[in-house]
Amino acid sequence: MSVHRFTRHCLAAALLALPATAAAQGFGLNEIGSCAIGRGYAATGSPCADASTIYWNPAYAAALKGNSLVIGGASIDVTGAFTRDSSLGHYPGAVPVSYPPHLFFNHRQNDQWSWGLGVYVPYGLTSQWNPDFPGRFLALKASIKTLYFQPNIAWKINDNWMIGGGPIIGRSDVELIQSVDLSSQVAAVEPGIGPVTFGQLGIAQGTEFARGTLKGSAYSYGLSLGFFGHLNDHWTVGGRYLSSLNFNYKNGKATFQQIQTGLTLAQGNPIVPGGQPAPLDAVLASQFTSGALVSQGGTTELVHPDQAEVGVGYTGFDRWLLSADYAWIGWKRFHQLDIHFDNPALGTHTQYEDYTNSSAIRLGAQYTAGNNWQYRVGFAGVATPAPDVTVTPILPDQDRANYTAGLGIPFGKSLTLDASYAYVWTPGRRGRIVDRPSRSLTAAQVNDGVFTLSASIISISLKASF
Repeated sequence: MSVHRFTRHCLAAALLALPATAAAQGFGLNEIGSCAIGRGYAATGSPCADASTIYWNPAYAAALKGNSLVIGGASIDVTGAFTRDSSLGHYPGAVPVSYPPHLFFNHRQNDQWSWGLGVYVPYGLTSQWNPDFPGRFLALKASIKTLYFQPNIAWKINDNWMIGGGPIIGRSDVELIQSVDLSSQVAAVEPGIGPVTFGQLGIAQGTEFARGTLKGSAYSYGLSLGFFGHLNDHWTVGGRYLSSLNFNYKNGKATFQQIQTGLTLAQGNPIVPGGQPAPLDAVLASQFTSGALVSQGGTTELVHPDQAEVGVGYTGFDRWLLSADYAWIGWKRFHQLDIHFDNPALGTHTQYEDYTNSSAIRLGAQYTAGNNWQYRVGFAGVATPAPDVTVTPILPDQDRANYTAGLGIPFGKSLTLDASYAYVWTPGRRGRIVDRPSRSLTAAQVNDGVFTLSASIISISLKASF
């Protein structure tokens, strides 16, 4: 028998292992600093006055005094489901709660220079489904976790303008768990007939006989830059750029577990000598010891796209700060994914994605009370980069609306606790749970149901200045 096609698809999907939903486009995350989340992620033209600005606007770090430390994280609880057209079957997701952390430190060296370090997760989360999900042959679980380390230097040019930036060191880990459909595998090659699949022998479509797990990791390097300025007493402006990082997963490795079918090959089958009846699971067992389903290796590349964001802030109303940002994400580079295997017999597999560049509008407001408590609200509208034909269980991406609120509670002069909540709403979107082996196949030909998604995000950060 032959099961090479699954091995190719498994690595392809694993390196597309993307989250079910987040507050950014595609598989991006913006859950970095509770202050920024509470203000609708609008923290580039009017940054939060803490070390998390190393991510949101690395230039503004020059305005911070003394030492600033921010440590915290977010909990991201995703709810999703898929409703099928044909049977109207409803399949809820099983995504575990994710906890991306963040850590920032900034030191003001003198009146002009500051330096610091940020550690955060700009890409991540998990898509996961229950074992009875019919799309498990594309993905039962898909996960990506990418951690960025960002050293930063900021320079205060004069009282009004600052610039900053530094290198990015990225570490990315991916994992995929995927079921294998026996009916599509080649059982034998008959003289004068050609390949015969198990489906042609009477095995029903969706018969799971194996489950593959693939893991891989990679490092990459990039750059972060930013500027910030005071236009007058009430208006500020800022911008940031985060370069793309190209991760080359050279050590991808797949392992396989046999799933018992309990079926028996009928009399006259072309697999067992003499066509004798035989337990199917015993016949398939050799594939997991010396056949196609032994450990497999391969390489591919996955681009984390570049980001550009500009914004403004206004403080003309007593005790109020209003902010508005526009973000652009270069998803168009995510055109296709080519998978190359160590075994030349497996060839190369291509995943067609055809993403487009995308954008987001972010709005925020902050009120500082007389006791220095800060109250925050925000909204972010996010456009999906995924075309209609690339909405799958791995990433059923869609347009998103993010509603946020937050609170900053000071404890004395040096400690502050920031807390925020964000609700991510999506309208639902048609997608597919089958493979798309050719770019010529359209959404109308392959999409077979509707994905729904929402998320609740709670973030807490502890800030210290000393």
